[in-house]
Amino acid sequence: MGKRIELLIIDPQVDFCDPQLGSLYVPGAEHDMGRLATMIRRLKDKLDDIHVTLDSHHLIHIAHPIFWKDSQGAHPPVFTSISRTDVEEGVWTPTMPGMYRRALEYVRKLENNGRYGLTIWPPHCLIGSPGHTVFPALFSALSEWESRFAFVDYVTKGSNILTEHYSAVQADVPDAADTSTQINTRLIQTLEQADVVLIAGEARTHCVANTVRDIANNFGDDSFVSKLVLLTDASSDIPGFEAHAQNFLNEMTGRGMHLSTTTEYLA
Repeated sequence: MGKRIELLIIDPQVDFCDPQLGSLYVPGAEHDMGRLATMIRRLKDKLDDIHVTLDSHHLIHIAHPIFWKDSQGAHPPVFTSISRTDVEEGVWTPTMPGMYRRALEYVRKLENNGRYGLTIWPPHCLIGSPGHTVFPALFSALSEWESRFAFVDYVTKGSNILTEHYSAVQADVPDAADTSTQINTRLIQTLEQADVVLIAGEARTHCVANTVRDIANNFGDDSFVSKLVLLTDASSDIPGFEAHAQNFLNEMTGRGMHLSTTTEYLA
């Protein structure tokens, strides 16, 4: 019996991957998706399962401009960083005053968990919008793979408006009242059954890095990390955050994660 090979694709959506239409386009992502589609067609029946995560936001979200305002009532420009101090000193305050206590608690917890501060992103992957959909070149390959009577496992994340959800496994600050923000044990347990987990998607600096870390941290045994294979030519970085990607690569390869490419794997 051969190895069980599963493919995990992080947020391969139009808003990240389309250079014309994407509201948060990751440079090079359309080429990542093209190479990934070619690999899926090449491997065909050798891929036992495919998991696809979908960033799924509302317009009202703690990391979108509409959520915050300054003393003049202006919303922050995209890519603004909002710190705990900014909120405590009133540089930025929630547009809806009743959300102040929750928002302050959130930025404090972000500072404490040491992952990322709060970045204001362009509204992206809005539920029901064209930008939420899977990039067409990849979707075509996924549909061909499904025609063998297999089913792509779509995993949504990010619909809670009061926390970022970079990782497909859990939100940056889990909400005790919302199970969708807590550890996705079903996904973890499914991946634990695989012999190899190929990983691709956008962006390597954020959603890929956090998802892989959380998978590794929630496997029952750290030896499971050696089954993870990052496809380096099927994931790109958000400009300005490249150091996050390098730290992620250094950390996870040090823990046993392997690197390959879409053309090298099982070539």
